[in-house]
Amino acid sequence: MSQASVVSKKVLLPFILVTSLFALWGFANDITNPMVSAFKKVLELDNFKASLVQLAFYGGYFTMALPAAIFVNRYSYKKGVLLGLALYALGALLFYPAASYEQFYFFLAALYILTFGLAFLETTANPYVLSMGDPKTATRRLNLAQAFNPMGALAGLIVAQNYILAALQSDDITESGALIYENLEEAERNAIRTADLAVIRDPYVILGFLVIVFFLVILFTKMPQNESQESKSKIGESIKRLFKNQKFVVGVIAQMFYVGAQIMVWTYLYQYAESIGISNTSAVNYGIAALLFFLLGRWIGTGMMKFIDSGKLLMYFAVGASICTLITIFFQGNIGLYALVGISLFMSIMFPTIYGVALDGLDKDAKFGAAFLVMAIVGGALMPTLQGLILDIGGTGYSDVLIFGVPEINFSFILPLICFLVVFYFGKMVTKF
Repeated sequence: MSQASVVSKKVLLPFILVTSLFALWGFANDITNPMVSAFKKVLELDNFKASLVQLAFYGGYFTMALPAAIFVNRYSYKKGVLLGLALYALGALLFYPAASYEQFYFFLAALYILTFGLAFLETTANPYVLSMGDPKTATRRLNLAQAFNPMGALAGLIVAQNYILAALQSDDITESGALIYENLEEAERNAIRTADLAVIRDPYVILGFLVIVFFLVILFTKMPQNESQESKSKIGESIKRLFKNQKFVVGVIAQMFYVGAQIMVWTYLYQYAESIGISNTSAVNYGIAALLFFLLGRWIGTGMMKFIDSGKLLMYFAVGASICTLITIFFQGNIGLYALVGISLFMSIMFPTIYGVALDGLDKDAKFGAAFLVMAIVGGALMPTLQGLILDIGGTGYSDVLIFGVPEINFSFILPLICFLVVFYFGKMVTKF
């Protein structure tokens, strides 16, 4: 008996176009992660206020995911993608006036609107990929598409390293002493702030124009429709069915904790590196290594799903992530940093696997199920803020106090550890032994 193909030839071009969107929002995610540290230096913020970058970014997912599903239910997956791209471009282009006004909250508003677009794209593209072929290969197909997400993320980190962090004058001044920048004359600080905000602005504005190009290409391309998933359904009845489905409900909870863990690991890697004497610009190399491990893990995991039940594989990867996190907490210096990088290998399959397993068999309810799974990305808004509060316990530094014998930067990774245990529980729940 021949195995069903992961992607059939008749939908290959639409699949490639939709898959390219995974790279596009991966770029936005990972050019933004280092911005927590960048805004902290340029605008002289504490850890909690700087963490609001992630609150604005991932809060947009929570706000717009359900409206995106309602929009797709009324119209189509293609129109949902187009509206997502339009909002993405608008948010990116708003960085230009934000830099002109030099207001942190204007930047947060621009990120918030940009993420409205990403919420539309993720709510639409993930179930769209699942629908493009045999249901038996749906989770593998989504893992394949999601494998291109870290490619975009790598590009985002490289741009952040070479065109933003390396060019920040405030970072150069603070590298030899944290208080020097703050003690400059106001006119000098203002001049440096203006120049640095322009450095942060430009990549986002260029990104906005690139997104417009994608919008035009997809606008003029014929895209397939899946009758069972794109048929109209009543939102109230659909949501009732969803929340009677235990596997789906626990999947949403697991997704929220997983995304929280991912964003904490990738955001505070820079602070962890700084605490052992590595500059922000150099720390990006460790961020790139983490994404390479993430990409490798996703390709390996996608291949392993041909032989291992997806729930069981999720369990194994959660155990691996938990072990690396424990090393990150209790081993200081380079060993802890290497373990922190290694967590990404085990995080690799978590998002698409939780997503695919939770949506399995939902048919016309999938679009609303997808909305709640995207709303779960709010974990990426809330968890880093909690970690920022832990880091502020002894002051704005990262090793001000010891908690259970380790600096607060190490101890703060107790939060990702808890998250991986929740993912382990979901994997165990859905495992077919």
